[in-house]
Amino acid sequence: MNNNSPAMSASLEDPDPLGSEAPEEPPSSSPAFVQDLLFSAPPAKRFPLPVRTCISSRSRQFMREFYPNVTDAEWSNWHWQIRNSICTLDQIQRIMPLSEDEYSAITRRTKGLPFRVTPYYASLIDPSNPLQAIRRSVIPVVDEYHFSPGEAEDPLGEDNQSPAPGLVHRYPDRALFLTTGFCSTNCRYCTRSRMVGDHGKFRSGIKQWQQAIAYIESTPQIRDVLLSGGDPLTLPDSQLDFLLSSIRRIPHVEVIRIGTKVPAVLPQRITSRLVRMLKKHHPLWMSIHFTHPDELTPETRAACTQLADAGIPLGSQTVLLKGINDSVQTLKELYHGLLKVRVRPYYLYQCDPILGSSHFRTAVSKGIEMIEGLRGHTSGYAVPHYVVDAPGGGGKIPLLPDYFQGRLQGGVVLRNYENRLFRYPDYECGNAPE
Repeated sequence: MNNNSPAMSASLEDPDPLGSEAPEEPPSSSPAFVQDLLFSAPPAKRFPLPVRTCISSRSRQFMREFYPNVTDAEWSNWHWQIRNSICTLDQIQRIMPLSEDEYSAITRRTKGLPFRVTPYYASLIDPSNPLQAIRRSVIPVVDEYHFSPGEAEDPLGEDNQSPAPGLVHRYPDRALFLTTGFCSTNCRYCTRSRMVGDHGKFRSGIKQWQQAIAYIESTPQIRDVLLSGGDPLTLPDSQLDFLLSSIRRIPHVEVIRIGTKVPAVLPQRITSRLVRMLKKHHPLWMSIHFTHPDELTPETRAACTQLADAGIPLGSQTVLLKGINDSVQTLKELYHGLLKVRVRPYYLYQCDPILGSSHFRTAVSKGIEMIEGLRGHTSGYAVPHYVVDAPGGGGKIPLLPDYFQGRLQGGVVLRNYENRLFRYPDYECGNAPE
């Protein structure tokens, strides 16, 4: 992998940088609308504008060692990051020695979720420690081939709750819009590895999006649409703008949300141009997938700051992972760091039982332990909801430590974070006990 590879000869403003489908013309009564969204003239390939993206000292050291001929402008360009993603055994071995377990897992893989990581995110990996949190979350190990009871390719039953291609309608007033099957970095515990990994099985494009948009438009109880994938922020600005504009035109849709891991794995994607476009579609919310405090780099903090400054409320979603973030101290450090960049911890997810995920999953009791270790020991804003997404399509079920200890006459007994018991008078006005 070098700066003179064939990929580098392609336009860095290619309208479809992921190499999926060529964009089709979206429906519109205005030809100018189509022209503005999808067919505007691309800028020059060679970055004439000054670089505004933050480059940390760690990234610079990584660049000097492994990408000495790459300019700051190229490194800071999200298209370059995607086109030069590390996807092969030779590419990752050029950067770090693999453990026997990792080597065996990568050479054995013929299908399923492929190995993929951006050069930026690879710079955060500790080359000397196979047990490092970020390394474990993105580099395969042989345990992925061990399937345990209760695991499934589609554990949440999303395919059975899909009234239109790429759309999941589970809750009465909300719809999940799967915009793409592509991620810039593949997390090894991915709930949708069935669609991210099986090339050709999930094909996104304007025609498919039209069907999902038509369903939303014909279903007036849907007031909230979540764009997910894959990762919707890996779409070109024009296609994302088209999607947001199309959904925003539906009168009964009140809120649009975007689910993404891009600020953590590809912060270069958060450009001023993208932010200006997103601001047009308020009220717009964003849920960002964070795994570990090591992700809170200067680049990621700058990306979150840009989004927050644009008036986009930011929440974090963290999957609880064995040996990666299943300690109170790790989560507290992550959540405190997120609050400092205006990202509110929202969900702590129990790891879904996808095929080959048992080495990542903790006991449910561990998640409750994490919440109990946070509640009362840090600000409430730093305590997320701990949820289990019920297998088979049951939806998110919140779990809490047992603070309710029982009833006494005229009241209830409650336990606080210090394990002290308190009696609270629990009766309706006018019905107090004699």
